[in-house]
Amino acid sequence: MRLHLLLLAALASAALPPLPLTTSGRWIHDAAGKRVTYAGTNWPGHQEAMLPEGLAHQSAASIAGHITSLGMNVVRLTYATQMVDEHVARGSDVPAKEGLIKALGRENGTRVWGEIRKRNAGLREQAGRLEVFDLVARELGKAGVVVHLDNHISRATWCCSTKDGNSWFGDTDFDAAKWKRGWSFMANYTRSWTALGSVGLRNELRAPDNNPQLKERSYKWGDWYTHMRAAAGEVHAANPSLIVFLSGFGFDTDLTAVVRDTKVLKKSDFLPNKIALELHNYQNNEKNCGNIRGGLYNHGWNALNESDKGVANVLPVVMSEFGFAQDMKTAGSVYATCLRDYLVQNKAGWMVWVLSGSYYIRSGKQEFDEAWGLLKKDWSGWRSEEVVEKYFRPFVRASLKG
Repeated sequence: MRLHLLLLAALASAALPPLPLTTSGRWIHDAAGKRVTYAGTNWPGHQEAMLPEGLAHQSAASIAGHITSLGMNVVRLTYATQMVDEHVARGSDVPAKEGLIKALGRENGTRVWGEIRKRNAGLREQAGRLEVFDLVARELGKAGVVVHLDNHISRATWCCSTKDGNSWFGDTDFDAAKWKRGWSFMANYTRSWTALGSVGLRNELRAPDNNPQLKERSYKWGDWYTHMRAAAGEVHAANPSLIVFLSGFGFDTDLTAVVRDTKVLKKSDFLPNKIALELHNYQNNEKNCGNIRGGLYNHGWNALNESDKGVANVLPVVMSEFGFAQDMKTAGSVYATCLRDYLVQNKAGWMVWVLSGSYYIRSGKQEFDEAWGLLKKDWSGWRSEEVVEKYFRPFVRASLKG
């Protein structure tokens, strides 16, 4: 009962910042000119079912309530290019039930769709995948949570490795033309999402080790820029109000060249005040915080330092992924505490991986239990109340302090 009341109170008091968002130097501002720092989580929707996870366990409204009860103000909502490709090939949205049956088998797919509809009143039996995304975006907006739409992968599956065919532009499953078409489609389609504030063009670009010729020929900053600039143009042609986030090399751990060299990135090539950077960090076994801090600064976080003469492009930087198992020993590790302190001290935004207590399917296993998930397997509450109360709640509060 107490948790239910807390969720209701959070929903009643939450409000979206006035959109659209813009950038100025290293900062993000809302439409009223107030500084905005992202503090949130990742809600995956890019795996084989191509639906936002968890909806068979809890309603989108309930899940959004958990997020906002923690004070979080943003969700990185992921999708796969394959979802758009199948929509285009069909000429209409793929029914969510059909997609679930393909991913889970007829019996389980039918059952899961029934559970989703049971918990999310208003979804039609023949509702398409995008209608389910609409529902999630709508409920996040009602809860006062900004949506950051992320193209996570091309072929819908768990991400990532350097040999999965999704690594780099032109890889086996990464058709760059379809990726750009996908962004044009999604930027147009999501114009009705009142909570949409920003997009991430591509998750964790990395060397295509399964394709040595492509790696030798194309895994270079010049090709990165050609594709990123074109995709940003597709987004802004459809919806110029959005901030577009650019990710880096090496599983999005390196943006060195972008920050230090205007020949790699020219702000004038993009819509003014509408680009930002994102980086990831998974140095979970590092025992020296100084090593983590030094690596962060030298590989892209120096973009926040307007006084560093070696920085050619000052831009906002957000840590759109980091994460760890939800227990206090891990939450007290050098990795977890170092990142928390670094981000707060630098007034930088973040989105922890991951909200999901479980997945419809991951790596072939259905109803996969996610040990890193903020929520329990059935998405009914926090996996670890202690981690939430001692780590995440103070972290969110400190990040949003301004």
